[in-house]
Amino acid sequence: MLPLDLLPTSGVTFPKPNHRYPPINASLLLPNHRNLPSSSLIFNKSISRLPESALKVPRHGLLLRASSKPTSQIYGNPLGFSLRAAAGNSEASPSGEIDSAKPNKTLQLAVVFGLWYFQNIVFNIYNKKVLNIFPFPWLLASFQLFVGSVWMFFLWSFRLQPYPKITKPFILALLGPALFHTIGHISACVSFSKVAVSFTHVIKSSEPVFSVVFLSFLGDTYPLKVWLSILPIVLGCSLAAITEVSFNFQGLWGALISNVGFVLRNIYSKKSLQSFMEVNGLNLYGWISIISLLYLFPVAVFVEGSQWVAGYHKAIEAIGKPSTFYFWVILSGVFYHLYNQSSYQALDDISPLTFSVGNTMKRVVVIVSTVLVFRNPVRPLNALGSAIAILGTFLYSQASSKKAEKKIEGEKNS
Repeated sequence: MLPLDLLPTSGVTFPKPNHRYPPINASLLLPNHRNLPSSSLIFNKSISRLPESALKVPRHGLLLRASSKPTSQIYGNPLGFSLRAAAGNSEASPSGEIDSAKPNKTLQLAVVFGLWYFQNIVFNIYNKKVLNIFPFPWLLASFQLFVGSVWMFFLWSFRLQPYPKITKPFILALLGPALFHTIGHISACVSFSKVAVSFTHVIKSSEPVFSVVFLSFLGDTYPLKVWLSILPIVLGCSLAAITEVSFNFQGLWGALISNVGFVLRNIYSKKSLQSFMEVNGLNLYGWISIISLLYLFPVAVFVEGSQWVAGYHKAIEAIGKPSTFYFWVILSGVFYHLYNQSSYQALDDISPLTFSVGNTMKRVVVIVSTVLVFRNPVRPLNALGSAIAILGTFLYSQASSKKAEKKIEGEKNS
């Protein structure tokens, strides 16, 4: 769990100069202008004669790009694109005027990270609670996509999120990524239904291994540090699997197939959606959720639909109150979408390296939380294997992010 160098085009208008207004210090508006290539600077000396009302700043701030192509792939990004935000690269000006906004920005990021972690923990807990008494992951996964789809229509209807322009090429470009997203989501849900949540997350931490291998076959190259970083991931996951108390082959294969699905989604998204960079990440994820629901639900009816009624009665008998069961199901659906939405908000406001580190720590927090809630027995070797796998994921995020930063610097200097 699946993000986009999908930044809205900065809307800057240029009316006729009016010399009655005082000059604007462009260095305050563009604190990083020295680091940008000259070809990407759309402001020139005449900006000092523009009135303040002539500058229309999008919600991401003043972001200038030399190219609309995605610059790198970030592990943990649900759709495999990189999003660059002004906050991630801002530096204080010599006058120190930007420094005053840093405490507020830090607090905002702390809130976003807190929500992201909290929502992910709540999702994993209630998702597992439902699956323990109602072991039908296909229906539950479909419901989670349904809740996300309804939520996006709510945001679009009340103009809380800009509605993307829908065209036939856009929908066709989404079919592939949505299919792989569906595979990744249902496979993870099947794994959750068969083994402990902590074990599924340990195995899912091996996603970088699949990413490096698949992209290498497609011609991408990685430095030695990246290849070395995946060794502890493989070692740790293998040790954790051998010593897992709740080990189940269906749970293991579900987590591994989920990794394959999400990696292929990232790769396919990067290739098929380059022409739709104007669509922001949350809108793109919303439409992928909608199409994934159309993929998944008919298959869910075929796979386990005949068992739902009997399973429902057993679940109500086990839990005692129907309202409690409904509450759990709704929470799993709501928080599944909310934690993905929060991940996009976090990715908009921080650097790729910070996001990848935060994503690694999030998995640690989820593993520890679910072990405490469900009181899963953990053997010492199992804990050691999990720790080694998570450490490998952290090392991978460091190595791959540095590779991405070098690629960006190369593009700037070219």
